[in-house]
Amino acid sequence: MGDTAGQQFIKFDAIRLAKYQKAGYRIVGQKKHTGVEICRWTKSRMVGERNCYKATYGIKSHRCVQMTPTLDFCNFSCSWCWRSFGKDRFKSENKWDSPQEIVDASIEAQRKLLNGFGGNKKTSKQVLQEAMEPSHFAISLDGEPTLYPNIVELIKEIKDRGMTAFLVTNGTSPHRLKEMLDKNIVPTNLYVSVYGPDEETFAKGTNAFVNGLWPKVMESLCLFPKFNKLGCRTVFRITCVKGLTMQKPELYAEMIKKSKPTFFELKGYAWLGESRDRLKIDAVPQMRELEEFGQEIASRTGYIIKARDHVSRVVVAVRDETTWKWNINKIKEQDRTFAEVSAKA
Repeated sequence: MGDTAGQQFIKFDAIRLAKYQKAGYRIVGQKKHTGVEICRWTKSRMVGERNCYKATYGIKSHRCVQMTPTLDFCNFSCSWCWRSFGKDRFKSENKWDSPQEIVDASIEAQRKLLNGFGGNKKTSKQVLQEAMEPSHFAISLDGEPTLYPNIVELIKEIKDRGMTAFLVTNGTSPHRLKEMLDKNIVPTNLYVSVYGPDEETFAKGTNAFVNGLWPKVMESLCLFPKFNKLGCRTVFRITCVKGLTMQKPELYAEMIKKSKPTFFELKGYAWLGESRDRLKIDAVPQMRELEEFGQEIASRTGYIIKARDHVSRVVVAVRDETTWKWNINKIKEQDRTFAEVSAKA
């Protein structure tokens, strides 16, 4: 007699989790829907080398927890994603750990993952000590985090502990963003990833499992000014895939002028994982091409390019010089908060 549906799910779940663990993820929590991974820039800073491009926002990579509360749970199956391509990524048992459990388990996993640097001659005692007390959560590792029903409370839990919270969303859950505004609980940075200059390109690249998501992304972008007023950095983010999303800069410019984000970012597609089965390597843009595309958008919006990272292939532009000064002051405020938290620890 064949397996029951429940047994089939358990088998699939075990295979799925093993795949992520092989990729370097630490899966945490009782319900196993949260993942933590040490990124290359955390490892770099641990041995005294360079920081992530997010230094633009005051982030020190050795104190950054890269995580997701929605491991392998997403309403998109983007052609440029390194993960598996299929509808299984939009399944959920609707059993969730609490925000407190997620933060506690993520910090514990981060400490265990970095503990080995204690024996590295290139890692100073001060850096290791600081790394054991994270100051930042990047909610961006995998899946779509706004599908976690308690995402607002998760952001509150992180910020209540004196840490910054960067939320990267595909913008398809504007009701979650409205909940943040209603409760006056906003992330430090809110990124909305816009996967195309128009609905047709968006649909072709994202392979969404439900229809009608483009208008929801536009609705999310329209909320940027309200987040701006609450001191949240808002970021219009474009994943640049040559031959697909990296076209029609004038349409991106129109969306940016309408939504008024604090920043816009371009991130070059990386030819990794299973995306190599769907896209050719010539879909990867060169840094020169990213800069030219970014400059085209900047010239149409009045934004100013302030940062470039050739290794990560990122271009960052800010609305104006006044906003840039505000960002620098916000970084100083963050540093004071981190110092106060460390003093109490």
